[in-house]
Amino acid sequence: MLEWFRRRYLDVVGSIYIYNEHRGYTAIDRVIAAVRERSPEDSELIKRIERHRADERKHYLMFRRWFERRGVMPLRVDRSFGHIDRFVEIMFQRPIAQLHTYQVVSNNALFERLCRVISLTEKRGFRQVEILLTNRFILSDPVLTRIFKIIHRDEPSHWSPYDEWLEANAKRSALWWERAIDSFIHSELLFIKLPFLFLNPWAVRCVQWADAAEQMKLPGGPAHLMTAS
Repeated sequence: MLEWFRRRYLDVVGSIYIYNEHRGYTAIDRVIAAVRERSPEDSELIKRIERHRADERKHYLMFRRWFERRGVMPLRVDRSFGHIDRFVEIMFQRPIAQLHTYQVVSNNALFERLCRVISLTEKRGFRQVEILLTNRFILSDPVLTRIFKIIHRDEPSHWSPYDEWLEANAKRSALWWERAIDSFIHSELLFIKLPFLFLNPWAVRCVQWADAAEQMKLPGGPAHLMTAS
């Protein structure tokens, strides 16, 4: 029974993480395209966001290989399990897929809001990884432990470009109510959604990897990365 519990817990945690890592780098793709369009001269900001994107993609691939080694696909989860999904929906009143990224990045007030959302999400992720690295089930899996150690090492560089942009442009840091939303989303996932997925006997597995469609080459440019009005 304990071994089943351990395997199921790792399955659920891995499935939530691989979803969030994929959502992270695909959403950042749209931010990069919009920043390039708006501020092509800001090569340092673009380079640092690109590095953030590369890390998220790397983390996704590490989780994918972990599942492949186990011979199973991740459990299927939707955007309700995505921290950044929920945060964007609350702060911008629309899902990420419907967010007009170029309009957001082109508007200083909206880009400021987006920077705070990304920064809070990354800092939350860092704290959660610190907790997971003390979890005996995680530590019982050497490969998964190594993955989370890499994420823990990479994470601080993920929020710094956004915090530094806010500071350089004399924008405020997150207020108490924004931090409260972040805490609510995390608590909702940890105490409601994760246990539900763990106990759900009807939970099904993905039939293909989330990046399968990315093998199809699309023309570049912001117009291909944003939803039309």
